[in-house]
Amino acid sequence: MSTRGRAAEDAAATFLAARGLRLRERNWRCRFGEIDLVCEDGPALVFVEVRQRASAAFGGAAGSITAAKQARLVAAARQYLAGLSRPPACRFDAVLVDAACEVTDWIRDAFGE
Repeated sequence: MSTRGRAAEDAAATFLAARGLRLRERNWRCRFGEIDLVCEDGPALVFVEVRQRASAAFGGAAGSITAAKQARLVAAARQYLAGLSRPPACRFDAVLVDAACEVTDWIRDAFGE
């Protein structure tokens, strides 16, 4: 992972922790892909995609989460949940970070899975 990518994830993890989420996993990988952050928000499990873009051109960070990327995230999350004895309620969030590694947006339930 690049230094810039690591800094973006650090910023997102700090931002979420300040809002009461507890980090459970970071860069969890399986054959379907990688989940940037897995957090707990009360009883819910939150799969977090961290996206960083230098500018809003071409749709910015939010626009970079394509349908194909969403499908890979859902597949990876299902794999993660399969390893739990009692899978909790879960959601997918996106944390958008600018070039200066400042969080610009937190999209809860980003794609309603």
